[in-house]
Amino acid sequence: MTNVLILGASGSIARVAIDLFLKETDAQLTLYLRNSRRLKKLESSRVRILEGDVLDIKTLKEAMVGQDVVYANLAGQLERMAKNVVEAMKATGIKRLIWISSMGIYDEVPGERYSSILNPYRDSAAIIESSELDYTIIRPGWFTSKDEIDYELTHKGESFKGHDVSRKSVADLVVKLTVTPGMKVRSSLGISKP
Repeated sequence: MTNVLILGASGSIARVAIDLFLKETDAQLTLYLRNSRRLKKLESSRVRILEGDVLDIKTLKEAMVGQDVVYANLAGQLERMAKNVVEAMKATGIKRLIWISSMGIYDEVPGERYSSILNPYRDSAAIIESSELDYTIIRPGWFTSKDEIDYELTHKGESFKGHDVSRKSVADLVVKLTVTPGMKVRSSLGISKP
């Protein structure tokens, strides 16, 4: 059984991932979010809800105690959040991190040039890549709400394929990475529908 801390647990991908974790694995989930009332109905013998902010390093470290994997599904001050996540994981001895980012952070999308809007994603990815963590960065295309699991992966240094991807596909990858030891460790993966 794997203990998984989900940061930003009320996010659109995280909610789908939570559902997949509960249906397809025996993982124990700790849902960490700023407003715990949003997910209170999910609390159970397998789901613990913690209210907190990733920018609060003390609370974040407390949430990490006893966890095996951290899955971060965050928005906002991503660079500060990445620094706090890396620091808290180092302090608590957790090695495995799955971090949601964005396509385009390496200018890997053919025919596209992205502006400073991606800087927080680039900067947070750089912090994680320079850490000693067993990270996997996921760089999804534009999200769809299709009820499908249909995706292909590209690695850092390869051209991104496709454009869109379902939230369910990203969630499927998150779950597989979480429960499969050593899968795509220290990798940055683009994900899109073929």
